[in-house]
Formats: sequence, C-alpha cells, structure tokens
Amino acid sequence: MKLHSNSFGEGKPFVILHGFLGMGDNWKTLGRKFSEHNFQVHLVDQRNHGRSFHSDKFDYDLMVEDLKAFCDENDLKEIILLGHSMGGKTAMAFATKYPSLVDKLIIADISPRYYPIHHDAILEGLSSLDFSQIKSRGQADKVLENYVPEIGTRMFLLKNLYWVEKGQLGLRINLPVLKDNVSEVGEALDIHATFSKPTLFLRGDKSEYIGVSDEALIHRHFTDAKIQTIANAGHWLHAENSKDFFEAVIDFII
Repeated sequence: MKLHSNSFGEGKPFVILHGFLGMGDNWKTLGRKFSEHNFQVHLVDQRNHGRSFHSDKFDYDLMVEDLKAFCDENDLKEIILLGHSMGGKTAMAFATKYPSLVDKLIIADISPRYYPIHHDAILEGLSSLDFSQIKSRGQADKVLENYVPEIGTRMFLLKNLYWVEKGQLGLRINLPVLKDNVSEVGEALDIHATFSKPTLFLRGDKSEYIGVSDEALIHRHFTDAKIQTIANAGHWLHAENSKDFFEAVIDFII
C-alpha cells in the first residue's frame, strides 16, 4: 500500500512528515517556499492520515517502513527529512534505521523521549461529530468547541473534514484506529538508536515539548545535533512563526 503525497519542485529531495491528526497539506505553503530553493518537496500523508491508506495497524516501526517504501518507489536518496511532532518521531526512527538515505534531519518540537497520552479531549471531540446531523464546517466547529477551546487547534482539526459524497461530510483520518492506538504516538525512540549526520531540533519558545532536560538525551541519540528555539511560537511553530521557522530550516540545509 502506497503513501499519498503532494510533490513539487526540482532538485534535492526534501520529505516532510506531518504530526498526529494532520496531513501533508498542512505544509503546502512552506513546502512551496522550500521548493523555490532547488528542492523537490514531498508532502507525505502518513498511514491513517490524509489521503493515505487506512490500516488496523499503527506504530512507528510500520510508519518507518512505509516511508522506506515511499523512498524506494520514488528513487529518493540522500534526502532532507523534516518531521513535526509525531512526524518527527517517525523521522528520528527512520534516520537511525536508514542513515544512508538521509543527508540532513530536521525535527520540529518533539524529543526522543516518551510522552504520556494527552490527546484525550481532542479525540473525544472528534468522536462526538455526528455526520448524520452535521452538514457544515461551522456546525462541526460548534460541536468541537465544547472539547477544544483553542480556535487554532480546531481549525487544524477541521482540515480533516471532506465531502464523502454530496451532502455527506466525513473525516479523512482513521479515527477508530488512531483512538485505539493513541499510546503509540508517545513512544520513545529506541534506547540504542543513533544518527551521526547533521540534525536540527527546532522548538517553540512557548512549547513544553522540548525542555532543558531533553537536551542531553537529544545529543546522546543525535551526535551532530543543534537545538534552536523559534520565538513567539508554541507546538505548531511552523504555522505560528513561519518566517523564522523557514529561515532556520533554509540556513541549515543550504
């Protein structure tokens, strides 16, 4: 089963992996900007997300092999690999397993450590969407507001809505499987996994995903890692301060 991707530009391959409950399209604006600097950008939908296939199985080992198959199928070698949050965990695991395929690695606001489950309210809110009653994005937003007060997070989640057929909305994500396997999202990188090529960890200054206590762990797994903070940004740092995020990535890869 193949992963869906949007690809554009010519040059060195640059693969971007979205976070939990996201999709490659979340990165379209930045992806197009990257492609203007001689990169062939691939915005990949991971399994059970976006337009990629649905599966009853969901963990990082599988997502690493999905990405390996994607690289093989598209003859991608010495890639720039960027992953945000869950996508960052996939990217870390991929780079440590297939280092010869990765030239440079960028991890956005996630550490190699274990994270406890913290998506309960979001998953409950998405589960409460009754598409026999909900016939518009606005109606869905009203229901979600009871569970997710932050409008930015709701707008991000509502990008998963699509018209299954005329008059019938649905979610692109495989919600039942993601709910059942949500504990997989927080799993730590294998304790023995290492990657010795240039790596950039970017964290939002308002985010708590990468703390001072994570720095030693990052350097233990990624021996040529640099950690940089993006100002005025939380966990969705690429959206909240896209200018500084873009410049930090470009400075690292060019």
